[in-house]
Amino acid sequence: MLVINPVAGTRSKKGLEEVVASHLSQHAITLDTVFTSGSGDASRFASEAAGDGFDIVISAGGDGTVNEIAGALSHTQTALGILPLGSGNGLARSLCIPQDVGEALKIITEGHVLTADRGLANGNPFYCTFGIGFDAAVSEKFAQTKRRGRMTYIKNVVREFINYQSQPYALSIGGKVLTENAFLIAVCNAPQYGNNAYIAPQAKLDDGLLDITVVHSGSPFSTMMVGVDLLAGSIDKNTHIDTFRVSCATITRLAEGPAHVDGDPLTMGKVIEIGCQPGVLKVFAPEKAEEFKPIVSPLRSMLSDIRYDVLAKLRL
Repeated sequence: MLVINPVAGTRSKKGLEEVVASHLSQHAITLDTVFTSGSGDASRFASEAAGDGFDIVISAGGDGTVNEIAGALSHTQTALGILPLGSGNGLARSLCIPQDVGEALKIITEGHVLTADRGLANGNPFYCTFGIGFDAAVSEKFAQTKRRGRMTYIKNVVREFINYQSQPYALSIGGKVLTENAFLIAVCNAPQYGNNAYIAPQAKLDDGLLDITVVHSGSPFSTMMVGVDLLAGSIDKNTHIDTFRVSCATITRLAEGPAHVDGDPLTMGKVIEIGCQPGVLKVFAPEKAEEFKPIVSPLRSMLSDIRYDVLAKLRL
């Protein structure tokens, strides 16, 4: 089953069904296609597909579409394929799935399946990142904008950064409590938010653990340098952060407020229970992913994005 979200991201989905059907037919794979029209549709379609014995559900949309489908396919034998057509494409990028539809389809037909973990935040599943603090505030603002895309996201980051104030948190891990005035706390199952922003470069999708990144309160300059390291893939070396690898944790803050799961904003209470569910999702991924290298890997991804954007415009 191909699930197309026609409004995700900024790329046209015109002709996508025909391209996918043509490619899969060469591998004796038959295709049913459905289109979402609102929140919850992707989850419902994927759940029905798993119940009806479909082998594969392909997500053609953004992180929200992927999250819905992944949630429905977790704990089933139906595997998730991803065509990264959103703004951030966090899970696809973390799995080293290219933006080009043909190349992404090739990964599906090659048939290598990774059995991935997922995180839970007060019962809300996430496959890439959960966050509170600055990144949650940005997600909330981004969701309210009509325009999508990378530049809109960057504008929201800059606007929010100017006025954002760090908040106090208590992080409980294994009976020990860390109290900190933090800029943000990100709980990561995957290395990046999306758009090549590596919040936890060493995180692995299939290790049964979550990586917690705490960005401490600091001066505007030191916080900006954290942002530079975020894009360079070297944030884990920055002296203004702490990282923890855990199977569970508790985060406490002064009051309920914004949070996000895989970039989708929601309001959450002052006590947040974090946990990891190992090996719940079958997802297609390259059999041999390149080893991550700070600076080198993000630069390679950025150049690949530029190349793809240029070629996409030339095709138009």
